Amino acid sequence: MTAPLSLFVTGTDTEIGKTLVSAALLHGFAALGLRAAAMKPIAAGAFERDGEWHNEDADQLDAAANVALPPSIRTPFLLKEAAAPHIAAARENVSLDIARIVEAHQFAVQQADVVVVEGVGGFRVPLTDVHDTADLAFALNLPVVLVVGMRLGCISHALLSAEAIAARGLHLVGWVANQIDPGMLFPAENIEAIRLRLDSQYNAPLLGTIPRLTPPDARAATTYIDTSLLLDTLRSAGAGQ
Repeated sequence: MTAPLSLFVTGTDTEIGKTLVSAALLHGFAALGLRAAAMKPIAAGAFERDGEWHNEDADQLDAAANVALPPSIRTPFLLKEAAAPHIAAARENVSLDIARIVEAHQFAVQQADVVVVEGVGGFRVPLTDVHDTADLAFALNLPVVLVVGMRLGCISHALLSAEAIAARGLHLVGWVANQIDPGMLFPAENIEAIRLRLDSQYNAPLLGTIPRLTPPDARAATTYIDTSLLLDTLRSAGAGQ
């Protein structure tokens, strides 16, 4: 039996398309015949519907996955405040326990062929006074896909994120350019500058460039991402084992 695969999706910032890319990857994996599940381990910003608490990003991942996980596994920590996780958690007297997320992930990979784990914010968002999302990615020991929001300053943000990922000993298996600023000057040149550096320094290929989609559509975004290339990279790296 093929070992289950898993990956960690992070971004150069918040609101740059991590959920769009994560959902697109779920659609892509499903199209390749895989059972695909999603985790959003920490979600900040919840609303109540029919007596249950929901998070918009987590709901989008659920809609894209073809394997449903129990809410307590998909999102072990659902915080009501739409704020930085450590702030929201402190206001709600919640301790963001990384070990609990690792246990949930261990359960998740037994239910599917591939599990897409979406981080929160950028790669170094604080979770507690001493831990951040980099610690979470390290504890999960997953290969990382970086979503780069294409706007002014994105080259530095991308390279700093890649450097932080490598500093934790994690494998950056690829990146996605998401064009979030329709008025950005020279987007192609910016993408090429990032591509050259991430490819040569980290052997991290450009998996795709998503144009500005209005409204954002994960299924449409799938057509711009080379999910097969990512899958081959994950399998060769033995991800999730």
